[in-house]
Amino acid sequence: MTPNALVWLWLSAVVIVLDQTSKLYFLSILEYGGPTIPVIDGFWEWQLAKNHGAAFSFLAGASGWQRWFFSALAVGISGLLVHWLRKLPRGHWPEALPFALIIGGALGNLIDRVRFGYVVDFVHWYWREHSWPVFNVADSAIVAGAVLLVIASFFSGERK
Repeated sequence: MTPNALVWLWLSAVVIVLDQTSKLYFLSILEYGGPTIPVIDGFWEWQLAKNHGAAFSFLAGASGWQRWFFSALAVGISGLLVHWLRKLPRGHWPEALPFALIIGGALGNLIDRVRFGYVVDFVHWYWREHSWPVFNVADSAIVAGAVLLVIASFFSGERK
């Protein structure tokens, strides 16, 4: 039996640690609705925000059921990706890397949903009147993983 790609779960663990550590740090220096900390004036600031929904605050205004829906989704998707990692040969890093990033991001945000009832966000990018929704390390890992999966899909036929 060839070694599987479960070894990539180390990256998921790193994402979770970075995500939770950064959230704890920003929870200790910022207040919800309080002053922000500029990083690059006119473009980037640290701003503490509660996200009761998913990406881009999708369903944030729902009555509370979304907390459990997104929690179940994170568990289900992570479980499916771990299953795929188990079946994937270790050398298939173009799929294993994005799977690991998505698992780490999903579980990082799941920890917040269980602990607080919402996801802690703190990175705010903006330019003039245009503003990107506030996000965190876990969100970045999920997006990076999704983008890498799309890129890998263009090259998957070359390996077969």
